[in-house]
Amino acid sequence: MKTTLHDIAKLANVSSATVSRVANGNPQVDPEIQARVHAAARQLGIDLASTRKNRVIAFVLGNRDNLNEFQSRILLGAEAYCNQHGWDLQFISFRCDLSAPAGNLRLPPALTRKDRVSGVILSGTHSVSILSALRDRRIPFSVVGNNIIGDWRLEDYDCVATDDVRGSAEITQHLISMGHRKIWYIGNRSLPWYERCARGYTQSIEEAGLEPYYSEISSEDRELGYLAVKSLLAKKENPTAIFAGNDQAATGVYRALQESGIRVPDDISVAGFNDTMGDLLYPALTTVREFPRELGRHLAEFTLRRIQEPDLPPQQLLMPTEMIRRDSIRAVEPAFAGISAEREHAR
Repeated sequence: MKTTLHDIAKLANVSSATVSRVANGNPQVDPEIQARVHAAARQLGIDLASTRKNRVIAFVLGNRDNLNEFQSRILLGAEAYCNQHGWDLQFISFRCDLSAPAGNLRLPPALTRKDRVSGVILSGTHSVSILSALRDRRIPFSVVGNNIIGDWRLEDYDCVATDDVRGSAEITQHLISMGHRKIWYIGNRSLPWYERCARGYTQSIEEAGLEPYYSEISSEDRELGYLAVKSLLAKKENPTAIFAGNDQAATGVYRALQESGIRVPDDISVAGFNDTMGDLLYPALTTVREFPRELGRHLAEFTLRRIQEPDLPPQQLLMPTEMIRRDSIRAVEPAFAGISAEREHAR
């Protein structure tokens, strides 16, 4: 005999209408009653999420360009997973004041109306306020853990993150192993993903007994790389290598160097991060590969699991990276490397 919502209601000691409201994610149902209904459904072997009328997940891209190569790949991965499991994915571009408190944050209508989406994937750049706002409304969600601005604990949320600190440390170590001693890091450290890459860079630089060098230019990715290099050249800093915090910034680095008649890698080595554009540049860019499609699939998986089992402990996944060696890095001549090292130790 087929188990029905009525059977769940009887076991949970609630009405069938209450079971229906819980199944459809009505936030006005008391949390204790929700827990009883979900426990009864599990006991009877019923997936309440499969009975939902609204089988839609919102992919909320926060404060980023819609054409961002990395975010687009996350979206495609999430969409593929949702389609595979019979759910639709709705794309929402969301911009807000990242310093606004949760009470002043105006969420997209798709997240607040009566027939709101069943769950959310947060990608792009978000503040801690949206995390609080979604929790207050009891909306199941997952989040990319590398891009949250503000004080928060990754362990408290359903979160997928890239191990960008380790990846940036690895590529910095590679530059050092090639004889480079004056390596500049280019990235806006007020933004969390750039700051995390800077952390890995600094770790490897200090372990090697070298001096870290940071660009203080703040701009959009490509412009940031371009302006940072122009500033370094104007100050006659003469680095032997540049590590750009993402491939987009590296494209700006290339353009500034080419305009100045400086050859990559003959005159200066360049490294990037995220591998979204590395094979499109000439010479091909040595970079760190993240896995945005897989990241998107796991985000969708976490959100759907949260919908199905709202009382699960928070889930976290740290995605590894892979260094991709191409043509933009060459070894420093031993004599030049020795002179650079001597200068560093003489400071």
